[in-house]
Amino acid sequence: MASGGPLQGLRVLEFAALGPAPLGAMLLADLGAQVLSIERAAPPGRGAQAVFEPERDVLRRNRRVLRLDLKQARELQAARRLAEGAEVLIEGFRPGVMERLGLGPEDCLRSNPRLVYARMTGWGQHGPLAASAGHDINYLALSGMLHAIGEPGGKPVVPLNLVADGGAGGMMLAFGVLAALTHARATGQGQVVDAAMAEGCALLGSMIHTLRAMGSWNGRRGDNLLDGGAYFYATYACADGRHVAVGAIEPEFHERLLRGLGLDPAEFEGQHECALWPQRRQRLAAVFATRSREAWCELFAGSEACVSPVLDFDEAPRHPHHAARGAFVDLGGVRQAAPAPRFGATPAPLPRRPVQADAEALRAWGLDAALASELAADPGGGGD
Repeated sequence: MASGGPLQGLRVLEFAALGPAPLGAMLLADLGAQVLSIERAAPPGRGAQAVFEPERDVLRRNRRVLRLDLKQARELQAARRLAEGAEVLIEGFRPGVMERLGLGPEDCLRSNPRLVYARMTGWGQHGPLAASAGHDINYLALSGMLHAIGEPGGKPVVPLNLVADGGAGGMMLAFGVLAALTHARATGQGQVVDAAMAEGCALLGSMIHTLRAMGSWNGRRGDNLLDGGAYFYATYACADGRHVAVGAIEPEFHERLLRGLGLDPAEFEGQHECALWPQRRQRLAAVFATRSREAWCELFAGSEACVSPVLDFDEAPRHPHHAARGAFVDLGGVRQAAPAPRFGATPAPLPRRPVQADAEALRAWGLDAALASELAADPGGGGD
């Protein structure tokens, strides 16, 4: 795989799962970690290539992939040997699954005391819901955060899977891994990282908890500063049916917004008087509806009124700012975000599609030459 990045040399063993665990492993791989992903062997009657589609799965980029059937003693033993050679192990199954395979943290840390064993679940490793099924929306709902997202008087709105799977899941997992890794490298002592999406969602809402504690957030959906209730922090429809996003919170930005719309700032004194927000939002909506999105963006360009076009998935990569920074890349015909953040001294390499692990790579992970050659020659796994 590509070399370079601040995590070059870090060896991560991933037991491939769904949802946020692959995102966490991708973040580490993007920054140079050597990620070996253990994936399920191809189902009977299907070749490995039928399952392994690197062209389309963005979350599995920058990996070496090894397909194993962990019900086969030979391949299970190979997985255990690989765990002995890893600095980090990532798994995203329900509690108890890895233990039943003899790959739980107690077993792995016994043979590899420095190992950072990262576990990604929705509810955590213990508690009344630990063994329960769930998805992003469920973890977000239980955290209290989903309740606050939506229009006044309407039902809660699902913010894609950006919150629980993304920020509270994969990114929190990667953060926990690097924190535990710092400790392990300093002390020689590994540990379990118990990353629960429900807790991550609550943690990401810390600013909202702050506003509530200050008396600046009420319990009404769509009636607060950052939930679309404020007329100066909202989205508006334009004449062409497209939308702009407005984030003019500070007084100077607020004034520039109003002047750009042809409105008198003197008529909008008391910016933070919530009772005035609905009527003022209607006034702004009427003005924004008179021009196209592009016309408004051209008018506000360089004004620092904090007005931006709401771009779709095809438009975003073409925006001049993203193009100038190379924020998106094309990998195997799939447009996707480039690695982030940026590093001055150890820049991350451009992403590459995942590849099947070859014998040389498996030997470097500690497998004996015969077993490495045998597994590399059978990319579908499955044994006899």
